[in-house]
Amino acid sequence: MSVNCPVRLNLIFSVLISSSTVVEPTGKPRDYTMNTQQTVLLVGGTGRTGQRVLQQILSRGINVRVIVRSAQKLPTGAAETPNLTVVEADLLSLSNEELQRYIRGCDAVISCLGHVISFKGVFGPPRDLVVRATTRLCRKIEALQPVKPVKFILMSSVSVNHPGGLDARRGMFEKAVLWILRRMVPPAEDNQLAANFLYSSIGMTNPFVQWVAVRPDSLLEGDVSEYTLHEGLVSSLFAPDSTNMANVAHFMCELFANPKAWNDWKGKLPVIINATPSKR
Repeated sequence: MSVNCPVRLNLIFSVLISSSTVVEPTGKPRDYTMNTQQTVLLVGGTGRTGQRVLQQILSRGINVRVIVRSAQKLPTGAAETPNLTVVEADLLSLSNEELQRYIRGCDAVISCLGHVISFKGVFGPPRDLVVRATTRLCRKIEALQPVKPVKFILMSSVSVNHPGGLDARRGMFEKAVLWILRRMVPPAEDNQLAANFLYSSIGMTNPFVQWVAVRPDSLLEGDVSEYTLHEGLVSSLFAPDSTNMANVAHFMCELFANPKAWNDWKGKLPVIINATPSKR
């Protein structure tokens, strides 16, 4: 089902079904007794999914710091929102001191960074945008040594293999195709390396950083609707499912705002797809 006001949804109903979760947003108010003074740092907030993440975070009354190369690409009216701080800068060009200043005091960092779908965006520099940004952000969080671990939420892709080898559904032929794809298309390798870094270098017991890498399938327009969450792959690379970008944004916001969602998925690479009767 779909709803008319996705950015103001305040409740999800979660039902565990084997290794998946069905999430049905509703318009009913929710009270998680969340500290409204919490702050999120968002990078990639001018992209198609990133804009939706920004709108949904702001609608929840959460303080947001966003690092963008151009404030003009933010959603209409967002820059005037009182709980938004805009930093116009190239993330990879910021000094260590500047980046730490923007991270300091944040409870979560959400990355929706990706490569523009054009020849220059795919094959031009920086080819390692996502892994470089992920590494820098996590290392700067560690350098600050926060008292409470900072939540790092990365938008990834179903083209990314689980670094722990837990995607049993992916056969040898499909893995071979992806191996070739990563050698030919830089963003595919970039996304995989970012996931590898979180899984192997940050790990599960880091005292300063906890993480989730969200893996949507083929991205679509559309409002927030019912969606399902899975610990492993659901569909073949050659018969993909679909995921509304608004659903990705909703789930990423839930990971930050809903303690239960975070405890369920931290240290994992959940796959998110639009709900259909056969996928529930």
